[in-house]
Amino acid sequence: MALYPSLEDMKVDTMVRAQMSHQAPPSNAHRAPNAPSALGHVYPALGEYMGLELSSDVIALNMPEYQMQVAPAGGGICNVIAPLSSQSPSLIKATVTGAIRQVVLCKDRDGKCGLRLHSVNNGVFVCYVAAGSPAAIAGLRFGDQVLEINNVALAGMSMDQCHAILRNAPANGIVMAVRDRPFERTITLHKDSLGHVGFHFKDGKIVGLVKDSSAARNGLLTDHQILEINTINVVGMKDKEISKVIDDSPSVVNITIIPSYIYQHMISKMSSSLFKGLDRTPAV
Repeated sequence: MALYPSLEDMKVDTMVRAQMSHQAPPSNAHRAPNAPSALGHVYPALGEYMGLELSSDVIALNMPEYQMQVAPAGGGICNVIAPLSSQSPSLIKATVTGAIRQVVLCKDRDGKCGLRLHSVNNGVFVCYVAAGSPAAIAGLRFGDQVLEINNVALAGMSMDQCHAILRNAPANGIVMAVRDRPFERTITLHKDSLGHVGFHFKDGKIVGLVKDSSAARNGLLTDHQILEINTINVVGMKDKEISKVIDDSPSVVNITIIPSYIYQHMISKMSSSLFKGLDRTPAV
C-alpha cells in the first residue's frame, strides 16, 4: 500500500485511479509520475498526537531509538523489523504504514462493526476493537485516528456523534479514512522448541529479553507496551491472558509494540475506565 502524507493525497490518488479504471489510455500516452518514494520522516507533518508534543527534541529525550525513523526508499512496507517469515498470514495486516490509509468495513449479523471510538483534542481515536470483529478484520487498531466515515469529517465530533454515524451507516461499504498511530513497530518472532519467543512483560509492558532468543535477535524493545499479538488486540488484558494469546499463536508470532511514553499518554487521554470490562460492554 502506498504511503499518503495527507488525506488530500489519498483522495486525489483514489479519484485518479477511479478515472483511469474507466478509460483505456492509448499506448503512447504518458504515464503519471509516481509519488515521491522518499518521504523523509514517517510523519512529516505530525507535530502532536492527542495533545502530546512530538518535536524532534521530545523524541530525542523520551524515545531516542525513533530519531532516525524514515520511510523506505523503495516505497515498500515500513516499520517491519527483521521479518523472518514472509508466509505469516498476519504480517501484512499487522504492518503499520505510518500514514493515511483507507479502511472499508461492514457490520456483523448483529449490526455492529466491533469497535469503540473516543474523542480527544477534537480528534476521534479507536479505543477498542473486538477480537474477530469486522473492524479487526478490516485492520482497525487501538490508537488509530479516524478522520472520516463515509466522507463525513469527524473533527470536533463527540464520541456519541461518531457512534451514531456508525449505527446509521449501511451494513456494507463503510469507508473510513484513518491515520495510523505513530511510533509503533511490528516485529516478527519465531517460537523455539519450547514454544518461547524470548521476552518478559509485566502489565503488558516489555521489561526484559532472553539472550540469543528470537525476541533479542529481531529487535524487540524493552520499555514498550504490547498492543497486538498476531493482530489480536491485547490492550486492557491481564498478563495471564496475554500469555495465553502467545501460547495459542502459531510458530510465527507478530508482536506490535509502542513506546511506553506514548502509550501512557494515550491511556491518560482516553481514561482508564474505558478499558474496564471491555468484553462486557458492547461495541458499535
